[in-house]
Amino acid sequence: MAADGDDVISDQEKVRIVSDFILHSPPGEFNEVFNDVRVLLNNDTLLKEGASGAFAQYNKDQLTPVRLEGSELHTLITDHNELGGGRFFDPRSKRSFKYDHLRKEASEYEPYEPDRAAEPWRAALDVELSNYVAEHYKHGASLVVGRALESGAVALVACIEHHQFQPKNYWNGRWRSVWALTVGGGAAELRGMLRVQVHYYEDGNVQLVSSKEVRAPLAAGGEAGAAREAVRLLAEAEGAYQTAISDNYKTMSDTTFKALRRQLPVTRSKIDWARLVSYTIGKELKSQ
Repeated sequence: MAADGDDVISDQEKVRIVSDFILHSPPGEFNEVFNDVRVLLNNDTLLKEGASGAFAQYNKDQLTPVRLEGSELHTLITDHNELGGGRFFDPRSKRSFKYDHLRKEASEYEPYEPDRAAEPWRAALDVELSNYVAEHYKHGASLVVGRALESGAVALVACIEHHQFQPKNYWNGRWRSVWALTVGGGAAELRGMLRVQVHYYEDGNVQLVSSKEVRAPLAAGGEAGAAREAVRLLAEAEGAYQTAISDNYKTMSDTTFKALRRQLPVTRSKIDWARLVSYTIGKELKSQ
């Protein structure tokens, strides 16, 4: 992997480059990128041993959905429900599992007991969030995890993932949002990070990568009330963000994209398409 006269790239540098490619794979195109870097590296042992961490980080960053045996709803692979050793937990079904980051499959199920002090808050938010996702995201999935703090309050993290993969139409896209709040200790604040990534690659290569940070005060209340209020606030924020993206695209279509296209040829005269159909290009040039 070196041109004539260039220094040979070390295995460590090869792994760094390959990992960078993996981590920047567009949504829905991990396998294509993996196959390409596998050919470039031409060393399956080095790829597996050196870049396995990148496979795991990519799936966690993308909030990759996975359906567990016996579960109606998908859960998500994230940093927030990772146990280590390639294992994750699903508080909804109260199970932990081994996750294969290349095959994207769950196995080796074991019982898992969520934090008991946090569970009433977590379960209430999980119900409200699941209903919201089912109503607004056709193929969406969600995850809510919680843990009790020394102060007696409860820290909750809610994740939402939705994707549309249309490789036959040359585009793929993914929506991700992660929300965090602390409840049970008076007034709270809901904090969220919203991300959208779309890749369009028919006769070109165009990507939309957008993110927005959101903060909103959350009134104090019991488990059910806090859960309803949190979902109401995140629904407003997500709706406003989606509307803003749509409005921005319309503005870009009317201004920016048009500026990238030449409206008229350099002669400043419109093309006479009927004339071009009647004569060959050679005859047209000769007549001039």
